[in-house]
Amino acid sequence: MTNARLGEALRLLGIDHAAGRVYLALLELAPAPLSAIAAAVGLDGPELAAAYGALVDAGLASAAEEGGEVVAPVPPTAGLEVLARHRVAEVEESRLAIGGAFESFRRQRLAAYNDHLVEVVTGEAIGPRMRRAWMSARDQIRQFESPPYFPLTGATEDALATLARGVTQRVVYSRESLEHPGHLKDAVEPCVKAGEQARVLPSVPVKLLVIDEAYALVSLSSKEADVHNTMLVVQPCGLLSALIALFEQCWQNALPLHGRTTRPGGLSPADRRLLWLLAGGAGDDVIARELGISRRTLFRRLQILMARLGAVNRFQLALQAQRSGWL
Repeated sequence: MTNARLGEALRLLGIDHAAGRVYLALLELAPAPLSAIAAAVGLDGPELAAAYGALVDAGLASAAEEGGEVVAPVPPTAGLEVLARHRVAEVEESRLAIGGAFESFRRQRLAAYNDHLVEVVTGEAIGPRMRRAWMSARDQIRQFESPPYFPLTGATEDALATLARGVTQRVVYSRESLEHPGHLKDAVEPCVKAGEQARVLPSVPVKLLVIDEAYALVSLSSKEADVHNTMLVVQPCGLLSALIALFEQCWQNALPLHGRTTRPGGLSPADRRLLWLLAGGAGDDVIARELGISRRTLFRRLQILMARLGAVNRFQLALQAQRSGWL
């Protein structure tokens, strides 16, 4: 190793320039009187004493014997190895200290951030918060829809206005949504006609409204929403990602409600409503109530629809209606 490279290595190990020069002179001249070392490096007095003392402290040189001034370095193989190990230990100590400081900082910041990840909204504050959510959507809305419904005036109008702005709206309705008195006719059908992408499942896991990828509004459960009137606002975090994944999985398994027809003549709104209720799993009494007809009239209309689609039972009717774009 050249003197220049060894000097740089010593510097990296914490040996300053003056002590490094003394060490190099020791390697060349020792054992030698300290005065000869001083002459070789151009140091004397306090500067030489400080430089040599630093080498002794670092384990690179032996202290001069009492009453003499002959000095010598510790053999480099041993001396430099010990010094290197000391430096590694110091660096590791520093790394652990820095890591501890960072972890403390991270916990404090994360704790402060977590305070804003989930917000609880209750009572009369729910309505305005939901309206702001609809108005803030820019790209798409994902929704699980199920009773009980918060008494929000203008909810359907808000949804229609969002669709009119070009926001994609995908909604998975529960069977209870289609069975809820007047909801299919007054809320579902107008939105589907305006371009909402609607599907239906026997039930949905939670009442949910996801605005873009920005945040979600969640009722703790349908039952709790009715009793406690509570809603959670979930900001971007693992929970929001899980809610979006849950929606996408349910969306894939749900039955589409296209809101359009592909056959000449199509369907009357009442017959389409009948098929939606049938596909959603509603019972005969509920369907008859929603359509305002008797059970006998319901059975007659089912028979007419099955004849039009070549179906021999209700399952085939729902299947053929979906294939024909009637659902």
